[in-house]
Amino acid sequence: MLRGRWIAVLCACLVVAGVFAFLGQWQLERAIDTDPVPTGVTEEVRPLTDVVGPGEYLPEPYVGQRVETEGTWVPGDFLVVSSRFNDGDEGYWVTGQLRVADRTSIAVALGWAPDRESADAAAADLEADAAGTSAEIAGRVISDEGTTRPPSDDPFAMDRMSPAMLLGQWHDVEQLSVYRPYLASVEAPDGLVDIASPAPDELATVNWLNIFYALEWAVFAGFAFYIWYRLAKDRWQLEVEEFEERAASAAD
Repeated sequence: MLRGRWIAVLCACLVVAGVFAFLGQWQLERAIDTDPVPTGVTEEVRPLTDVVGPGEYLPEPYVGQRVETEGTWVPGDFLVVSSRFNDGDEGYWVTGQLRVADRTSIAVALGWAPDRESADAAAADLEADAAGTSAEIAGRVISDEGTTRPPSDDPFAMDRMSPAMLLGQWHDVEQLSVYRPYLASVEAPDGLVDIASPAPDELATVNWLNIFYALEWAVFAGFAFYIWYRLAKDRWQLEVEEFEERAASAAD
């Protein structure tokens, strides 16, 4: 172990172990939230622009944050999204494109309906009465649910609340900035039921998965030293065996 070759191998193992230790420390720093969001902060109504901006991902602490905004409904964009559950009952959401600033829009889920006919009727009423008018909306801002491929028999069907999918059917979208999350209104218009939107669960201040990863990196760092020890010991045992064989040959 004191030979130059094995000291060099030890130095290499020290470098590898140092990298693993750094990664473990990084995981620990991510595992413990030293500045957690105060309890109940999501229930404080804030301006939408204070929480998230157009094109930005919604920060995790603000998923479900209550916000308020105002804008104008864009004609022709009251669309229906299926597979929406309200207190355990499956139904539909009626959504709209709210133009909150010049060339900036956010998708809004306005209310819930138990069947497609009621949802279509409510969307038609909104189109007749609300399209082009200004509105003040209060609700919870929620992350995009992602996109899915529509069924072949109905390419315009949507079963997820995804601003990206809605954007594909909206009007007047040239050079349009769109919010990645959507807004679930707390008060539904006539003909629809209020969307059940309880306060989100409080986030844990300790991420146990990251702690597990940190322990893994510590094990890897220790394993680097074990490899050095094992290689050196194997070489020593080989030399001992060769010495014993030479001694036995000399005795014969």
